[in-house]
Amino acid sequence: MIPMEGKVVRKGIYAECRDKIVRYSEQFGRAPGLAVLMVGDNEASGSYVHSKELAAKKLGIASELVRLPAESSEAEVLREVRRLNLDERYDGVLIQLPLPKTLDAWCILDYLDPGKDVDGFHPVNLGKLVIQREGVIPCTPYGILRMLEHYQIPLAGKQALVLGRSFIVGRPMASLLLNRHATVTVCHSRTTDLADQISRADIVVAAVGKAGMVTAEMVKPGAVLIDVGINHISRLEEAQRLCLPDELDRFEERGYAITGDIHPKAFEKASYYTPVPGGVGMMTVAMLMVNTLTLYERHMGVKGA
Repeated sequence: MIPMEGKVVRKGIYAECRDKIVRYSEQFGRAPGLAVLMVGDNEASGSYVHSKELAAKKLGIASELVRLPAESSEAEVLREVRRLNLDERYDGVLIQLPLPKTLDAWCILDYLDPGKDVDGFHPVNLGKLVIQREGVIPCTPYGILRMLEHYQIPLAGKQALVLGRSFIVGRPMASLLLNRHATVTVCHSRTTDLADQISRADIVVAAVGKAGMVTAEMVKPGAVLIDVGINHISRLEEAQRLCLPDELDRFEERGYAITGDIHPKAFEKASYYTPVPGGVGMMTVAMLMVNTLTLYERHMGVKGA
């Protein structure tokens, strides 16, 4: 079993991005620009946004965080989205999810200029993905694809199973795999024969947010296991049962541990696997930077972008 380490793949991606940004900044007179619109003060979102700001600064991307109060009306949010759509300093605009429950997320995402949709969630970009005209790809599935490519995992003709059907991970991941000639099964909360479905899969992508849901008994020997789940475990006995040893060692100091949707025992049967933490999670921000650069190249008229 070989761990697919996000930091290894990310290092190469960042080096490539940094070289391009230095060259383009000299050529075009400005760096790529990214605006992040955050409504409210969700703690998890705040941490994620901070990591985006750090990555952008490291690579030389001009990044701005736009904050609106949680009680902002839909009209106020749409007004800000329109301003960012028209601001030529920004090649990419990201609307940080989740939005407050008082707002219609799809209404706001629909209003974003598809040519600045750095997350790839606009229906135009999701639609292009489905019909094999891939443009801006949602960051987490895109990161998984880059990991599979880095570790030279063949996809054509393979039986792939995606566990989860969200528009953020599951559905775009299924389209990416189909576009590369895998035979894809999508399972979810209403799938009745889940264990049987998983047992036939050469590649499993688990993205449901349920700790240890995929067990060793379900997994085909030699399968590639991609774990998207990020689950916080606050009880020691659960951590001992569900977490990798390195993460379990941190439990006493932090009072919690992190684990994925695939039980660590299943990794022992895998040919390749993504650890949690240290796997897919490290790729999401990296691909946001890649998407920002891609949109910048298009706006600057770079050939082939």
